[in-house]
Amino acid sequence: MNIVVCVKQIPDPETPAASFKVDEVAKKVIPAQGIAPVVNPYDPQATEAALRLKEAAGTGKVTVISLGPESARDAIKHALAMGADEGVLITGPEFEDIDNFQTAKALAAAIQKLGGADLVLTGRAAADWDMGVVPLGIAQALGVPCVTVAKAIEKNGAGLKVERVLEDGFQTVETPLPAVVSVSNEFGEPRYPQLRQIMLAAKKTVQVWGANDLGIAGDMGKENRRLVLEALYVPKVESNVEIIEGETPEEKARNLAQKLRAAKLI
Repeated sequence: MNIVVCVKQIPDPETPAASFKVDEVAKKVIPAQGIAPVVNPYDPQATEAALRLKEAAGTGKVTVISLGPESARDAIKHALAMGADEGVLITGPEFEDIDNFQTAKALAAAIQKLGGADLVLTGRAAADWDMGVVPLGIAQALGVPCVTVAKAIEKNGAGLKVERVLEDGFQTVETPLPAVVSVSNEFGEPRYPQLRQIMLAAKKTVQVWGANDLGIAGDMGKENRRLVLEALYVPKVESNVEIIEGETPEEKARNLAQKLRAAKLI
């Protein structure tokens, strides 16, 4: 089975609130000084799912793709250290300030340039924006089915059996291949690369493709966004506390009721 895993590098979610800054004019997050970006925490589960499927089949190839700056190579190297076979980095100025639709188009173009895939796996969402729409966009661009928020995946004849996470339980579905599946954190703990694997991954070559290599330069760039970002800011949290006085619990309750009624809350 030929499997492609899409991974992303994001600002460290553990960044202290005091170090998290936003440029409200440019509508961008300002990278925190001294805190390196990390692999999106949902993506190692997708890599783990790909490796388990490959191991169960006894054959196949796992290719990792990431779209981002040169530093996103580290996210690819992490997946290679886990056991993935090849890596592709999509980078270039054309990808600055693109939206989710453009991201999905670029990833789908890279998958097609690779010759297609039997299965495309992603994390359930990117933890920075937490939107979870790119897997659906990739599936639409490739013209294949998409199953989201998977906690278990197994080969089922010529297709897959996938157990999905719902708000109030779980759902088991079957899908033909090729397909796109987003993997949730409920899938389980991913394997941790050992030192030898990390050293071997450092020697593996990562292909680098730009927008022109994928034939999508005309569709990238901020001017081609379909999703308009109106504002980006850190919300201000304010609270007012008033102590309800009274000699007895009954008097306090009566005074509270009067306050709520005056505020038209009851």
